[in-house]
Amino acid sequence: MATIATSCGIIALIFGGCCSNVYALEAILKRDPESGLLVTLMQFVITALAALPTQYDPNSRFFLKKTAAPIRKWAMSALMFFAVNMLNNWAFAFNISVPVHIILRSFGSVTTMGAGWVRGKRYSRIQVISVLLLTFGVILSAWADALSKGNRMDTADIKVTDTSFEMGLLILLVAQILSAFMGIYVQETFNEYGKAWDENLFYSHFFSLPLFIPLQSSLMTQYATLGSSAPMAIPPSIALTMPFFLQKILLHLPRSVFMLFLNAITQLLCISGVNLLSANTSAVTVTIVLNIRKLVSFMLSIWLFGNKMSGLMMLGAFVVFGSGALYGWETSIGIPRRRAKGRPKVAGKKEL
Repeated sequence: MATIATSCGIIALIFGGCCSNVYALEAILKRDPESGLLVTLMQFVITALAALPTQYDPNSRFFLKKTAAPIRKWAMSALMFFAVNMLNNWAFAFNISVPVHIILRSFGSVTTMGAGWVRGKRYSRIQVISVLLLTFGVILSAWADALSKGNRMDTADIKVTDTSFEMGLLILLVAQILSAFMGIYVQETFNEYGKAWDENLFYSHFFSLPLFIPLQSSLMTQYATLGSSAPMAIPPSIALTMPFFLQKILLHLPRSVFMLFLNAITQLLCISGVNLLSANTSAVTVTIVLNIRKLVSFMLSIWLFGNKMSGLMMLGAFVVFGSGALYGWETSIGIPRRRAKGRPKVAGKKEL
């Protein structure tokens, strides 16, 4: 019974947290598409504060536990993590819709495979095929979205100063490549010093906070834009169940600022759910659940906010999610099953 309750709690964190996160993000971007920097900062602050108790030690220097891995490892991880998140959220300023953003971020399997190949890893035929299909799906989706907006997919027109669709795609591509190398770096750190994911969670966010200081002018501008939104509107039926002081706070709180806090809190719930799922279930379960979660977030973004999807883009999305599921199945089930049967390996090659 306890196991069922735990599983339900984890699923609630992932689907409730991650999908609510997409809803809050959409609401923020509708107000200010260039507020990605502020969104990133708020997420980092909330997550760092929530993860602090796992590292707190009143008897240690600086009141933090001694880390399993050298601090320099987490500092490097934080630098890459900061860059990846900044790029991902910055892309929204370049005419990238949330559904397309979800599709393009599913491109991670491709960049991860490329980074692994550079480091000497080899992959099975099904993994390669699934990644090729995923690449096709991402390109098809991006092309369809560009056509729907009357844009041409012409890389010759990319300018760093322009809020062009092509520039947004380039930013997301760089983010995915960097994310792949970050994932390998963190995995190697775990292999060498143990899977201290709680340390990585805290320090990757905590060490990133000073990097926002030079950006305070942009942060203030973005906050002013969100702060100028209309106050929260509380339905009478809900207001009756709230304490008076809470009603007063919410009625004077700009709606976009509320969504900013909601986005950060739901991001924390989402991350917590994924970490708990990884600790309590098999890799294949994690892969399946996260793919379903992405699909649900994708559909919610379309239904709740009226993001229009052409037939070509829907086809591209289907190919992306389908090939992602195929890659996950091969990695988590196919390869381990063949190894268990004692299938001979090709000399000089290693399936991962």
